[in-house]
Amino acid sequence: MIKFFVSFLVALFCCFSGSLVSAQIFKLKHPPLKEKPAIVLAAFGTSTKAQVTFDFFEKELRKELSGYDIRWAFTSDIIRTKMNKIYRQKGIHKRLYSLQEVLAKLHAEGYRKVVVQPLHIFPGLEYKEVLEVCAHFPGLRIVVGEPLFLRWENVYEVLKALEKEFLSPAEGLNILAAHGTEVTSDSANITYLGLNWVLSNRYPNVMLATVEGIPHAEEVLKKALSSPASKIRFIPLMFVAGDHVMNDIYGEEDSWRAEVEKAGKKTDCVTTVFNGKTYYKGLGMYPEVDAIFIKSIKRMLKIIETY
Repeated sequence: MIKFFVSFLVALFCCFSGSLVSAQIFKLKHPPLKEKPAIVLAAFGTSTKAQVTFDFFEKELRKELSGYDIRWAFTSDIIRTKMNKIYRQKGIHKRLYSLQEVLAKLHAEGYRKVVVQPLHIFPGLEYKEVLEVCAHFPGLRIVVGEPLFLRWENVYEVLKALEKEFLSPAEGLNILAAHGTEVTSDSANITYLGLNWVLSNRYPNVMLATVEGIPHAEEVLKKALSSPASKIRFIPLMFVAGDHVMNDIYGEEDSWRAEVEKAGKKTDCVTTVFNGKTYYKGLGMYPEVDAIFIKSIKRMLKIIETY
């Protein structure tokens, strides 16, 4: 009986000491809490070479906000799946993460404050999805920045930046090419219609057309083709001038460009040079536009740092 009791005490001591060791190991592995907030940039994403737009934006951001941990989240499941498969096949040690994955990783690393800045242009469904994810994420205090066209003052600043791209009335017509939304209940439709009104009252030769939704491209192109203008310039009104611009808008077949050129008019699309290569110019390639997003991030940092 005494022998059994001694064995029991030894086993109990081993378990207790083992628990202490495990607790100490866990304590040592637990990361220290971060004092500064992290910045998460939430973009839809692209599988095209227009990915350099994200590099350009981050470069502009780091000029203004050095010393912060900056992460990228990509909200499109299709883009993440496609690109991650390509990275695996090519042996590239890179991966695109969803917003939920990025937030969870930051929490595990000891962050408790996060600024999430969506890089959306219009305050539509994708922006609302970002808000929903951030509103209920456990363990983190999150503030979300504004999409580009949430304020009319930003709309006017963007148009001022784009004016340098516009053909004059004597040279031809300009069509701002936006994404649009196919859902009639999307509140972004109000902004699309409001922007269309601003353009029609400020610029005699600038029109707005969308790939999906209103103002519908078919009607806008009909109006453009009936004008005496001999040239039409397409100006992307999307953060990244990716697949929609390269195919739907300025592709060689079944595109806005093809329809206009078939009617005998000349076309072009604004481009920019980055690292010695030429790309279609999305809004993210304009320093003036990036400055608006960065201003939003700075505003959110002031808010969260007072928590």
